[in-house]
Amino acid sequence: MARRINRVLITGAGGRIGGMLRTQLRGRYERLILSDIIPLKDIQPGEDVVTVDLKDGEAVRRACRDVDAIIHCGGNPRESPWPEILEPNIIGSINVWEAARHEGVDRVVYASSNHAIAFTRRSEMLDHRSAHRPDCRYGLSKAFMEDLAFLYAYKYGVRGFGMRIGSFTPRPVDARALSTWISPRDMAQLVSVGLTADYIHEIVFGISRNKRAWWDNSNAYRLGYDPQDEAEAYADEVGHIVGDDPIAEEFQGSRFVSMEFTADPNDVP
Repeated sequence: MARRINRVLITGAGGRIGGMLRTQLRGRYERLILSDIIPLKDIQPGEDVVTVDLKDGEAVRRACRDVDAIIHCGGNPRESPWPEILEPNIIGSINVWEAARHEGVDRVVYASSNHAIAFTRRSEMLDHRSAHRPDCRYGLSKAFMEDLAFLYAYKYGVRGFGMRIGSFTPRPVDARALSTWISPRDMAQLVSVGLTADYIHEIVFGISRNKRAWWDNSNAYRLGYDPQDEAEAYADEVGHIVGDDPIAEEFQGSRFVSMEFTADPNDVP
């Protein structure tokens, strides 16, 4: 059985998703421990702040002390050269799960990404069992994170809830987002499912209830996710906004696929 969650650590609490969750989850738990590489301001009752570089394993472990759950949003959120991916996204993730293991943290609810599986044509439907198909270095770091979470869940008992997040914005911004969008309130609800549901390790998609979704999110629904928003409401507004890059428009990962692309797209299985 899952244990009661009282103290929650949010890594990357100064980022877009972490900052939103800080607001949405405030008051629901005894304490929110907010972590980022930069100092955070406007501290509210019920919040504690720690400045932590994820590549510092000892600092990460101190931040995880007496914590019941971790919401892991920290790391580099964009495609970058290998050195800028390696430390925050790979070494940093290892440090988070090692800290969770040694400090007895019940679960890690973590921000994976659609880019872990998005080197896939838009005509294909994927689900939580679909194999990794990373479309960039950033996407590969998220695929690594999912496998890391699997290992720590089944070998060390640290529950893992991986959210393959699509497009997190206040509203859809283009035609692609009609398939990939997740609203802030649906994102907050999905994280709450990750904090409360009983599981060992699960993969779900971070999307709203989108009619044009490329991803079957029935696993999230099975665990209690009930998204309230739908991208189709914005179809008339943004449905005409498409790019002029044929490779980006062919694959689910869009420009994350097309950047640096030098091979023959017809060779992609």
